[in-house]
Amino acid sequence: MTPYSSFLFFIILGILLLPTMILGMMGKPLRYYNVFVSIVVLAMIFSGGEEGFYSLVIFTILQLVLIKGYIRYRQTKNGSLVFYIMSLLSILPLILSKILPFLAVDNWAAFLGISYLTFRAVQIIIETRDGLIKEQLSIYQLVNFMLFYPTISSGPIDRFRRFQKDEQKRWTPDEYKELLYKGINKIFLGFLYKFIIGYAINTYFIMNLDHIADGRISYHLLYMYSYSLYLFFDFAGYTLFAVGVSYIMGIRSPENFNLPFISRNIKDFWNRWHMSLSFWFRDYVFMRFVFLMKKKKWIQNKMLVSNLGYILLFLLMGVWHGLAIQYIVYGAYHALMMTAFNFFETWNKKHKRWPAGKLMTVVSIVITFHVVCFGFYLFSGRPFQ
Repeated sequence: MTPYSSFLFFIILGILLLPTMILGMMGKPLRYYNVFVSIVVLAMIFSGGEEGFYSLVIFTILQLVLIKGYIRYRQTKNGSLVFYIMSLLSILPLILSKILPFLAVDNWAAFLGISYLTFRAVQIIIETRDGLIKEQLSIYQLVNFMLFYPTISSGPIDRFRRFQKDEQKRWTPDEYKELLYKGINKIFLGFLYKFIIGYAINTYFIMNLDHIADGRISYHLLYMYSYSLYLFFDFAGYTLFAVGVSYIMGIRSPENFNLPFISRNIKDFWNRWHMSLSFWFRDYVFMRFVFLMKKKKWIQNKMLVSNLGYILLFLLMGVWHGLAIQYIVYGAYHALMMTAFNFFETWNKKHKRWPAGKLMTVVSIVITFHVVCFGFYLFSGRPFQ
């Protein structure tokens, strides 16, 4: 059963979460019952395919061994080579899941949510390297964080220390009622986004474009705008379900979208779109690359270091979606847009040719909207068909 894909899933989930709501409103701890709900829901999700289940189990055991082994190692030593090896081993199943389909062989490494579970696991290894996680973590803490089912398939990507803070908190009845209200509100907003607006755009517009558009150019333009809107409402709706259910379980999973279509530039857009993913790549890829370049003094030019960081970040993000041509082009396109904006921003600080003000803000939003929509058009793969 795919999470949040059918009303049956919501009905079962609603029944399972009723005791959570009652416990929360009584000020009782939620964690033990939530573990039971997680086991039941994960069983529902993975009951359809044995291969996915076995891959998940093997993946989880591998990550537990790597994380616990690295924390133990890091308590006495801090070798860079060991850190890179452990990080690579942690990412290896995800790399295999992307490469095996490209080689046209059985993709035994893949299962639902492998990307987001990998992000969670690697994040713990990196933060252990940074000294932010010093104490050994229990099997319960790791499994509970990694297999937190509301966000297992498409995020948002939570951070371990933030998750742990909520998981250990005992909410007062008033605090929990506020969480419950917000959670239910997000779920209903998700229904509006995914099952009404997103469904209507796809069913009544995109699928009928052959009859609506009167030419090849108009077809592709209308497809570009409608696909971009559909992608937002579908994905944002899904995220609202995940965040809403998390709130009901007493975990304030991070938001993933913040009005991305009113972004004033491409940098602003990536601070509003799929935020947990873009912040993950910013913190663990871009910032580390820049820091390494500065520390080793391999490249002195700050602008060049910054642009190389953007190229690395967005090419990785593109490949992460898959090895198909549209994803690689999509990553390269956003790398180009970010580096171009980087040059423009620096140039404009000096020459002041793009003044601030309401009118220029509106113009900036319109330009950014079209830049972003063209990126989604590339992402859709339609230009390559």
